[in-house]
This record gives sequence, structure tokens and C-alpha cells, in this order.
Amino acid sequence: MFGMTSNESTSAIELLKRDHDEVDAMFKQYEDMKDDGDAAAKESLVEKICDALTVHAQIEEEIFYPAARRALHEEEGKELLDEAAVEHQTLKDLVARLESAPTDDPLYDAGVKVLSEYVKHHVREEENELFPKVKSSGLDLADLGSKLEARKGQLQGRSGRGSRNGSGRRRTRRQSGDANEKRTSH
Repeated sequence: MFGMTSNESTSAIELLKRDHDEVDAMFKQYEDMKDDGDAAAKESLVEKICDALTVHAQIEEEIFYPAARRALHEEEGKELLDEAAVEHQTLKDLVARLESAPTDDPLYDAGVKVLSEYVKHHVREEENELFPKVKSSGLDLADLGSKLEARKGQLQGRSGRGSRNGSGRRRTRRQSGDANEKRTSH
């Protein structure tokens, strides 16, 4: 994937940092275009950002965080991993709001900015606090990287994920509301 052959392995931390860098570049691109970019281009870029964050969060939650919890001693990793779980939920809430908001919403650009700042905060904590602890834990990061990469490929291959309707487009507010009603009526 992205120039890597099957003989090369990527450490879990390298893969996650690469994801961090890619989404940071997309946020910078959005910041450069937000005032002059057309609505369709903004929507497309935000869709890519939200998709990247959704996949990244899912592979961390399914694979990386559980492995880190097992590898780290209770006192050194539990608090960081608990905070990361709460931060992920907040990020998912922000993503869901952006996915259902029209680009002409007066708070759309502000929502992207808040998401960007929140992601930067989360990334700083992971890269400066959690990743060094995981690196020194003896965890097999190459094996974990392979698992993360495989799962990421599966998730990226799906269409119509999340709040998107079957066509791959975002739901309209009406469609979102109908889906929420169905969820809460059970």
C-alpha cells in the first residue's frame, strides 16, 4: 500500500504517525481553501478527513489500544488509554456533526477548525506520551503494524460507511433524522 511491497513491514507507530501526518496535511489544505474554495471541494475534502479519522480511530480502538493495554503496566498506560478512548468519542461526535451539516452552515468552517485542533491535541498526547511508552514495552510493533495495515485496508474498502447513505453520499438532514428516530424508537 502506498509504495510498500509485501516484503516490507511497517511498525504500528510508523503507520499511525503516517495517518496523523496525512490528516494534518488535509486540515492545512482545508484551511488554505476555506474562504475561496467552492462548496463541493470543501465537502469533498471534509469527507476525506472524516473518513480518514473514522478508519484511524477504529484500527486504534480494535487493535492498537488493546495491545497497548496488555503490554503496558497498569499504572503507566491505563490513564493515557482511558483519555484516548474519551477523546475518540468526542472526535466521532464532531465527525458526525460535520458529516450531517451542509457546507453553507455558518458554523461549518468553525466545526472543521475545532475538529482540527482537537485532533492535534490528541495526536500530541499519543506521539509524545503513549507511543514512547509502547515503544519501550517490548510489544512486537512490526506484527502489530501488519494487523493495523490489514484492518485499515478492509475498512477503506467499504463503501457507504458511517453516516453516508448507500450511494456513498452524505445523508441529508432529513435522512439523518429518520435514522436517529429509528435508532431511538427501539
